[in-house]
Amino acid sequence: MSTMHLTFVIGGARSGKSAFAQELAQRCGGDAVCYVATLREDVADAEMQQRIRRHRANRPETWPTVTLDDRWRAQLRAINGARVILLDCLSLFVGGALFMGSHLPANAEDEAAALVGDLLAAMRDSSAHWIVVSNEVGMSIVPEHPAARAYRDALGRANQMVMRAADEAYFLVAGAPLRVK
Repeated sequence: MSTMHLTFVIGGARSGKSAFAQELAQRCGGDAVCYVATLREDVADAEMQQRIRRHRANRPETWPTVTLDDRWRAQLRAINGARVILLDCLSLFVGGALFMGSHLPANAEDEAAALVGDLLAAMRDSSAHWIVVSNEVGMSIVPEHPAARAYRDALGRANQMVMRAADEAYFLVAGAPLRVK
């Protein structure tokens, strides 16, 4: 039986969620942290590549990084020895899996629910302390474009699922963590 522990860190853009999650991972796991990146550098534009470099520079070099791709289930099963696994971030994981290219899922919410159900099952197979970071995208205006609305709804469903599964959760506002669970 797994002893997986799940901490969910959610907030808006530039709310400080990644920095908070990294501090939490460092406190919980020290050097035994595996960083799981959900955006591949080879598919990112120049600005996103700069963000990736900044994220990499802000975490300990001793943390191995696994960058998820289409083989993500096998990649997560292959992570061994990490006491803490920091997945940053769910919003890019859902977006990359469901909204790459011109494909608009027929039912994005259901596809996101299936994807996150598989992700949570993979986490439950682990004995690590998981820290999952995500963006809260439902507190703004209703997006004008159908794809943006579908993404907002899909990520909203995904976030709800992770929140329900979480043992503890934090909402970041302007760098301040508010414990919500």
